[in-house]
Amino acid sequence: MNGKVSGRTITVRSQRPAGRSRPCHPQSPSPDGSWHDPCFVYHVRKPRNIQLIGEAMKKVEAIIKPFKLDEVKEALQDVGLQGITVTEAKGFGRQKGHTELYRGAEYVVDFLPKVKVEVVLEEQLLEAAVNAIRDAAQTGRIGDGKIFISSVEDVVRIRTGETGADAV
Repeated sequence: MNGKVSGRTITVRSQRPAGRSRPCHPQSPSPDGSWHDPCFVYHVRKPRNIQLIGEAMKKVEAIIKPFKLDEVKEALQDVGLQGITVTEAKGFGRQKGHTELYRGAEYVVDFLPKVKVEVVLEEQLLEAAVNAIRDAAQTGRIGDGKIFISSVEDVVRIRTGETGADAV
């Protein structure tokens, strides 16, 4: 069984029970003229326990140089953000790694060490947070990193069950 989320509706596709009365004929037209596989039954249901949130939430993911982490953390605290998630990462972009000389042998370092900083915040803090990260992480050299911004449907605090901005 698999599902597809469209807005606030989930379409679930499951196989027809074994005792079906008619055989499967792939590529048969449906009443509305579209083609579908009659071996599958489509159910549409509303998701449970999801509430619409009052304020839009955003997730900011920043890939930065490791030595800039303390500056970024302080800049985000100055903006008023209470929590961040930090993950050590390795990767490359346009800089494509570099070569190092160690004990007379040359080594190619493909993946460079980076740090991924993640913050979920209310939309009104978004611009200030992005500017704080950019200003704190910028060195002016290649490999400074990237900032990704995405929408967050909802947030739930596991301990209390709070949702939305109250959970952040």
